Amino acid sequence: MFQTFSGNSRRPRQVNLSGQNVNPFAASTWTPTASGTQQTVANAQQERLRRQQDRDKLNATKRLQRTWRGHKVRSDLADSRRDAWDRTQAGGSGSEATLAEQLRILVAFFSARRPADLKRLEDLSQTIGPMRWESFLRRQDIQPRIPRLAQITLEALQVSLPECQDTLLQFLTATTDCHPEVFPRISRPYYTYLSQLLVKNRSEKLDEGLILKAIRVPLVEHIDVAHNVLNAHAALASEFLTTPNLSSLVGGLHRIAPLVNVGRLSTALIREYSSAGKIQPSGQLWLLAHFIALHRLQRRSSQEPHFLRALSLQLSGCAGEIVGRIDNTDPEVADELSQAHNIPPLPSPIRDELLSLVNKASITGLLAKFNIDYAKASAAGEEDASLLASYALTLLRIFPRRGDDIRMWLYHGSMITSSGLEVPALKFFWQAMNLTNTFSAIRSDSKAALSILRPQTRRANSGSISMSDHARDREWRTILLFLELYTFVLRFTDDEEFLSASNVNFESSPVSRIRESALPIEDVKRLTLFLKNLAFTTYYNAGELSGDDNQVNEGGLGTYFGTNTNSSRFQPHDVTAIREDNTPRPFAGIAGMTFDYVRTIVRGVMRMLYERDSRRRFLSKDHWLMTSRFDMEGFIPAVVMEEERQHEAREGGEDAEVEDADLEMRDDLTLVGMARPRRAQQLESLQRQQQRVARKKVLAAVGPRLEVLQNMPFAIPFETRVQIFRQFVLLDQTRRRGGNVDPDIWRMSMMQNAFMQAGSDHRMGREALGRHHAKIRRDQVFGDAYEQFYDLGEGLKEPIQITFVDKFDTVEAGIDGGGVTKEFLTSVTNEAFRSEDGPNLFVTNDQNLLYPNPAALDERKGLMRQAGLTEQDVEWRENITDILRQYEFLGRIVGKCLYEGILVDIGFAAFFLLKWAASGSGGGYRANINDLRDLDETLYQGLLKLKNYPGNVEDFSLDFTIEDTISSPGAPTQTITRELMPNGSNIPVTNENRPLYVSYVARHRLQLQPYQQTQAFLRGLGEIIKPSWLSMFNQSELQTLIGGDSSEINVEDLRANTAYGGIYVIGDDGLEHPTIELFWKVMKELDDSDRRKVLKYVTSTPRAPLLGFSQLNPRFSIRDAGSDEERLPSTSTCVNLLKLPKYTTAGTLRSKLVYAVNSGAGFDLS
Repeated sequence: MFQTFSGNSRRPRQVNLSGQNVNPFAASTWTPTASGTQQTVANAQQERLRRQQDRDKLNATKRLQRTWRGHKVRSDLADSRRDAWDRTQAGGSGSEATLAEQLRILVAFFSARRPADLKRLEDLSQTIGPMRWESFLRRQDIQPRIPRLAQITLEALQVSLPECQDTLLQFLTATTDCHPEVFPRISRPYYTYLSQLLVKNRSEKLDEGLILKAIRVPLVEHIDVAHNVLNAHAALASEFLTTPNLSSLVGGLHRIAPLVNVGRLSTALIREYSSAGKIQPSGQLWLLAHFIALHRLQRRSSQEPHFLRALSLQLSGCAGEIVGRIDNTDPEVADELSQAHNIPPLPSPIRDELLSLVNKASITGLLAKFNIDYAKASAAGEEDASLLASYALTLLRIFPRRGDDIRMWLYHGSMITSSGLEVPALKFFWQAMNLTNTFSAIRSDSKAALSILRPQTRRANSGSISMSDHARDREWRTILLFLELYTFVLRFTDDEEFLSASNVNFESSPVSRIRESALPIEDVKRLTLFLKNLAFTTYYNAGELSGDDNQVNEGGLGTYFGTNTNSSRFQPHDVTAIREDNTPRPFAGIAGMTFDYVRTIVRGVMRMLYERDSRRRFLSKDHWLMTSRFDMEGFIPAVVMEEERQHEAREGGEDAEVEDADLEMRDDLTLVGMARPRRAQQLESLQRQQQRVARKKVLAAVGPRLEVLQNMPFAIPFETRVQIFRQFVLLDQTRRRGGNVDPDIWRMSMMQNAFMQAGSDHRMGREALGRHHAKIRRDQVFGDAYEQFYDLGEGLKEPIQITFVDKFDTVEAGIDGGGVTKEFLTSVTNEAFRSEDGPNLFVTNDQNLLYPNPAALDERKGLMRQAGLTEQDVEWRENITDILRQYEFLGRIVGKCLYEGILVDIGFAAFFLLKWAASGSGGGYRANINDLRDLDETLYQGLLKLKNYPGNVEDFSLDFTIEDTISSPGAPTQTITRELMPNGSNIPVTNENRPLYVSYVARHRLQLQPYQQTQAFLRGLGEIIKPSWLSMFNQSELQTLIGGDSSEINVEDLRANTAYGGIYVIGDDGLEHPTIELFWKVMKELDDSDRRKVLKYVTSTPRAPLLGFSQLNPRFSIRDAGSDEERLPSTSTCVNLLKLPKYTTAGTLRSKLVYAVNSGAGFDLS
């Protein structure tokens, strides 16, 4: 029996669900690559798609037929109405009823694309013309047709361009005049048509009276529809006043000025900008210029709140277009910009109107109105005063090259206090700032600044602003205006005037304006507390606060020009998103004001006060410290960790930076006719800028302590910063040398690596080490060093080997001690900075402190001119490049000394060291009159007398020029007259502008004249020592870092950190050799000046290391030099070694030691 038998003998049905053909002999059309199941599904999908396509075709056919039938019906209806209109026209009755019927029919079939319809509309308007427009247009039976009539009339006018159909325009004007309620529907196309008509119609047949009437009629106020006037002014602004060169098209804006209500226009503009109106960017500049011109022509007050608010909003919107281009007519600026980009200057009418905002009368009136509004002590008065402050700050941001003029006019202004006293504007703003809650809260609590700043940086996407935010904005505007003004005043206030503010007696004798404006020391102390707490928060919490900041290039072009895109983790990929994210609300609502700019100005004032305090102490020693905000026990490891994280973040962004540079170069080299569209370049520039901002934010987020150290280092004790500096250097050495910090081990690793890469060939290793080895002649130390080591560049950080030879090329004998790097570095610096036969790259001031020779380049150019060379000659450029490279190399040498911890006995001028600190802080060096004292005492005293001269300084016949003196060997002294400001030779020095003259003289002497030399030196220094590390110290601290501590020599510290050699080595008993005991006894008996001589005799510098003698490299060492007591002690300064004979008495040792150190000799005496 079969186990599967079911009792039914019929064969079961075979159901094939796979789709495969079970008949192997049947022909198959299926593809052999697809299974039966897949083919079945594919066939079903194709069938379904074919049916759907058939349905779509059917539906499309139905739609076409329906559309065509509708069109045909409408066309037939319109044609029938045209026939009816023509029959009515042929009847020729001309009655108002007939015309009304024609109008009713015309608006139903009119099409601007049909010339016949245009002719019908023109005929109708001509027929109505002889009658009074008003009487016809007020007929009740045509009122529903009026909106359509206005629309088709405007369409007909637009089609007729560039010709002007006077009758139609009169008809439209009359319609608008009789029915102002219809104008909002056509307001923007209406003024667009008028603009296009003026631009496109160049014939003299244009009826100017009709055009002016067409402009005026919509602007007339009607009681029943007063709100329409604002709409009309808004349309006028966005569509008509944006017309380029409108003044020339209408025969002068004085013809339009009487037609426009500037107050209404201001209100309309405020509404447009506040609601993201439709004003095109291309026309904003022309609108701004025409707005200023209309206001000026109407002779209205320049301090009206609505006008100022509208003006500020427009300036904010046009900031990127104005900044930079406003100065493009200045030849110097134009040359710089033309080399970077093909940047067009602002059109002359726009530039003239913008510059009309910056004048003495306007700024003086601004102060007077501010005083009046502030004195009201009401919310409205405070709001108006805040608006004036915002406008003044806007002018400073938009017109950076006129900033000093604006600040000077503000500085000379006077204000009336609530008690009726007249005080300088600076003190008035200081008193107003003192009364703000923002100032009080931040001054009292360093942690309060974060909660106050957060709303300013997080309102980019908020839809509304609270009343408390408005109040805070008002306070910030007052604070920022004071800081802008105080920064300006500090530039030309000397230390005596600054420190004597508390002792000024206004009744005894006339007091200078500077002394009147100076703040008492107690007030300065309160100000520094506010600045210190605010700046700390802006840097320590930079990652959080600067997240939505929109960067604006100071003195640059904002976001106007650009080139490329990049792809990295530091930037978003959506251009539209970038556009949205890149337009946050300005800080405190001030045009162009960003969080970064606010932080910069706060830091600038704080640093200026700190530098003054470090120069002449007027605050307590620990006043600037903020150690309470840190865990100081773990501070150094935390900072080192942040430095490592920042290094990793920078490495991650280096590829993007290289790509940036490549794309920028590619754009600069683009062939004519091959340039990409400007829009694409702008978007790419925007992406690149966003990437840099994001990268900067990442660095700030991973290094909050570093941000504080680099921008306000005085918040941390000096000794702690020195330890951090040494840790940074050690970290860099470890990273660069693969963990082999010791020079000998590093050299061995270099040889091993070369051997492993090149088999048994050691030549690669020797070649690598050979680049770090040099043969130096004693009488040509600097020249040989420059020739052999310049090409190393940053590689000078690695260990170098020096072989000294005499003039016969004989190698000097002596103790190497691992290399004579120290001897080499001190010899190079001595020859370059001190030797009369040196390169004369540096000169000294009255205190024998060094700074770059300001005339070095001019002297070299003079010698080349005497040799018959011109600036176009290759040799001329090579000479200039060579001298700048020498400065760069000297910077590397000084950096190498700092990097290796080798002290050199060199003193630099304080103002020059300030430039070192400023090179890594981002704020830049700011010249002031006090720094001039370190350069030229005579010039400093002369400027003080000029500044405080009680008479009329115009008697001296000075102008804004200065003479630079050039003295070449064997040639008479020459002078070169240079301008301190554009057109300076034609600007006399007056009692009013003499502060500017003093400031500009200081800037020229300290900053501009030695600029190239200084930058070359700092570039070389920065290759060895990161500028951000230098920014951790002030000028006196940097000098200590270079040359050591100037405090009294600690003999016990020196004794505890001395190494002994020869028979002087301390044995197992721990006792010192008798001669060593005598040596330390004599050292204690010597006065500090003789101790310094001994220290300099052995180490080549008279000062101790900053952190004690444990940091001296190499260590201070003493070894025996025989038993002949007639011999003098000798030294090997390259290894800080004193070779001391075995003296048996203290008297002999003292006399021999003092004689040796005063003889100025060293190694040769042994």
